Amino acid sequence: MSVKTMRRAFVIFLATAVVLVIAVVWLYRYAVRYPDRPLAGSGKPISVNIPHGSSFPKVVKILEQRGLVSTGAAFRVFANYKGLASKVRAGSYTFKPDITPRSLLDILVHGVPAPTIKVLIPEGKNMLEVAEILADGHIAPRDKLVEQMRNRRFLHRIGIPADSIEGYLFPDTYKLRAFTPAQEVLEKLVRRHHGVYYALRARHKGGMAWLRKKLRWGHQEIVTLASIVEKETGQPGERPLIAAVFLNRLTLPGFRSRLLQTDPTIIYGCTVPEQRSAACGKFEGRIRRIHLDDADNPYNTYRHAGLPPGPIANPGRAALDAVLNPKKTRFLYFVSKNDGTHHFSTSREEHERAVDRYQR
Repeated sequence: MSVKTMRRAFVIFLATAVVLVIAVVWLYRYAVRYPDRPLAGSGKPISVNIPHGSSFPKVVKILEQRGLVSTGAAFRVFANYKGLASKVRAGSYTFKPDITPRSLLDILVHGVPAPTIKVLIPEGKNMLEVAEILADGHIAPRDKLVEQMRNRRFLHRIGIPADSIEGYLFPDTYKLRAFTPAQEVLEKLVRRHHGVYYALRARHKGGMAWLRKKLRWGHQEIVTLASIVEKETGQPGERPLIAAVFLNRLTLPGFRSRLLQTDPTIIYGCTVPEQRSAACGKFEGRIRRIHLDDADNPYNTYRHAGLPPGPIANPGRAALDAVLNPKKTRFLYFVSKNDGTHHFSTSREEHERAVDRYQR
């Protein structure tokens, strides 16, 4: 290679190196200044909506289309460098026309305050109905709620000794934020239940001691019977009587079958559990003989003695109170009088006469 050629190559190399150095310096200065460089906007506030479930590239594209970022690639690099690309929240935003990329990303990560929604959970709703109410209120998706309602690891963490959350979603009026994670919503309802339950247990120490000694009952069993009481009557004054009837059936020597014989448990077994009997597959909203005789339905209290496997609804304060403080009575039967109230009887003969009078 000639000296002239070598000189030419060296000049080219030197020029290239200088250009590269200038480019690196420029990029470095651009990167350093980029996060705090105000957007050269039109002077008017810019509104933008980030839909739920949007990927970060889609978010950047929306920002580019609205003129909030001049170079999408630079904003993506900045967000990834900060480790915040996956933390952008959906919502409707309004930005200042001279906002900087740093402020823009910070606002998108913190999100707009979700609206607070008042939601009423009535007494006696089962967990699937509660999920529908919460979903209709845009609190959390129904499928996510139901999934967590049966998530044993989650249930164990929040102190529920069961395979589902049934019975522990306390009925009340709540102020909840829209688009809240399912676990967070459910945990709030369960905390409310625990607060009410333990306060009642402290008030009725004698009743709690009797249930523990006589039936070896704990939290789960008390909630289960309270859920049945809740489904059997809407009359506050009748709840302690209804509770007494079922407790008498489980404890009095003269009632040997120990069958609670309550229709709401059959209905629950045919509508809520994931696994259901063949007879429940024919359930159309009305209990028939095949459902009364169905031994494959573990919630059939006409065939299985004692309590069903778990709660059949979410009881309120009055129903829980009734189980811990039932009426002192020897009633064993009750029948609807078709006016929202019931007739109570101590014997089978008296009960049959009441059935003739009010039902037949």
